[in-house]
Amino acid sequence: MVAASALASVLAAASAPAAGAAFEPGAAGVGDPFFPRAGNGGYDVSHYGLDLIYFPNLGRLNATATIRATATQDLSSFDLDYRGPRITDVTVGGEAAGYSRRGQELVVEPAAGIPNGSSFEVVVAYRGPPHEITDADGSIEGWVRTDDGAFVVGEPQGSPTWFPCNDHPTDKASFATSITVPRGTEAIANGALRGRIQSRRRRGNEMVRWSYVAQEPMASYLATATVGQFDIDRTPVAGLGSLVAIDPLEQGRRERRLRRSFQRSDEIIGLFAGLFGPYPFTQTGAIVDHAPQVGYALETQTRPIYDGAPSQTTVAHELAHQWFGDSVSLARWQDMWLNEGFATWAQWRWGEEAGGLTTAQRLASLQAQPASRTDLWDPPAGAIPTPAELFSNSVYTRGAMALEALRQRVGNATFYDILRAWTAAHAYANATTADFIALSESQSGRQLDELFQRYLFKPGKP
Repeated sequence: MVAASALASVLAAASAPAAGAAFEPGAAGVGDPFFPRAGNGGYDVSHYGLDLIYFPNLGRLNATATIRATATQDLSSFDLDYRGPRITDVTVGGEAAGYSRRGQELVVEPAAGIPNGSSFEVVVAYRGPPHEITDADGSIEGWVRTDDGAFVVGEPQGSPTWFPCNDHPTDKASFATSITVPRGTEAIANGALRGRIQSRRRRGNEMVRWSYVAQEPMASYLATATVGQFDIDRTPVAGLGSLVAIDPLEQGRRERRLRRSFQRSDEIIGLFAGLFGPYPFTQTGAIVDHAPQVGYALETQTRPIYDGAPSQTTVAHELAHQWFGDSVSLARWQDMWLNEGFATWAQWRWGEEAGGLTTAQRLASLQAQPASRTDLWDPPAGAIPTPAELFSNSVYTRGAMALEALRQRVGNATFYDILRAWTAAHAYANATTADFIALSESQSGRQLDELFQRYLFKPGKP
């Protein structure tokens, strides 16, 4: 980390550009086909430091986000994605910076130009009530208030409701998150819990600061800072550090279901590690909140979050995402099948291991469904036409069918070689459908255009 005073000196010295240099604004988006204003150009983030204070009874957040980044051009200004509460201060390199808000964009104008290749640190202070947003498919995300706190999820565009960021999966970073809440309330984030310490009283409340560190690179949409009443179990799982936080409301109502759901997590991780390569993170676990208004679970990195007591199948699905979606992430949102199709096939494989249908039987059962079952077939998993259809049932089912058809075509040994090569080659990075097809053909020595065209791109029943 560069000290703020030293960084300010560097930027001041660089304020007079070299001959021929042209300092220009960074782009206001990365041009993703579905969300063209998501992400930003001109810099690459390496680390987020989030210091949050939340009062559940008031729904108010006092926060500071410290963002370390490297310029990828000569920057006169740059954008952050942000839909959150009122901003009270912005600095770059310890110096006051100008800023303005334009829709989802926070435009930051440092006191001096930032030369290409230079590291810099921006600090944004803000306070007020964060909020949820409604996606194109009608689901909600962001900072979703609950009866006792907040259920915090970010796929695909919810993270900027509670912290400024470069909100596209292609810019991953490490995270250090501290959340200060009233005593008797728990706060859960990604990564390893590094401490719980008593903080100074605020608004008449005794406060506790929960601190987490997620060292492996993480896309912004996979971050969480969930707050509420939780019973916490820190028993290691599969040799990994683990934190499972369960809302007592769910524990009381569905204790037997919860016990069945999580009692085989070590076996699930062990199976997947053998098939896909080593578990990609040092931490695992879960957050089970009582948030019936949400309606889904999400693979928040290292610690999936569930809106209620999940089934064991759902737990397997979200754990599979730690490889497919979290470690190996999308390069563009249209390739969602690389997340959901892979996790669905993995849950089929766990079901087979647990004594259920084989993956071959799953494919045969789906192939027996009529062409009129358009919910299964359209849109094609590899050709999602709009953001409203990003999480269509067909993205899950046809994506998983493509993988099972691939396994049957190339055989088990080659299929698992492909998956392990995939997770190794793109660990903590990004990839596309074209990358997966190319890898499959390279590893198998076969021409597979027809198979992928049939299962991923052909409209209607494959």
